Amino acid sequence: MKQLLQPDLILESTILDLTPDIVKEYQLRGLILDVDETLVPLNVSQASAELRHWVEQMRTFVSLWLVSNNLSESRIRGIAEFLDLPYYLGAAKPSRRKIREAIMSMGLPVEQVGMVGDRLFTDVLAGNRLGMFTIFVEPIIQPGIKFYAHPIRNLEIWITKILGAPISSRK
Repeated sequence: MKQLLQPDLILESTILDLTPDIVKEYQLRGLILDVDETLVPLNVSQASAELRHWVEQMRTFVSLWLVSNNLSESRIRGIAEFLDLPYYLGAAKPSRRKIREAIMSMGLPVEQVGMVGDRLFTDVLAGNRLGMFTIFVEPIIQPGIKFYAHPIRNLEIWITKILGAPISSRK
């Protein structure tokens, strides 16, 4: 179980610090991106201009797809349209079905696609179950909300450490 919860790469910052050089270093040709708190704060329905710039920069190097557990069609569609990215919602991660569909749409071997997210028991677990390269990032949260206000993520990290997966940067 600990191997399934161990990300291949841990960024000690948000997705905005995932660079083309890092993607090239790990020979990735595609990225599947979680949405809530990986790209935008949980209760925000618009992606930032900074994120849009990041997407435009990254899409010259890799194929990008959004795969979210969120069920709000209008919210996820709005974010996807602003970023000009294809998407799936209601993925029920760690279920692999919609992630697998996104990979098939990319036309890439699974080992050349990275799963990027801020949660161990959904994003990392799903990606590892498929044999993807998994990238764990710090959440993008609303200003004024402290990290300790995210008890589920904190609990996931604590449980993973107890299981013996060293959640520390390997970059």
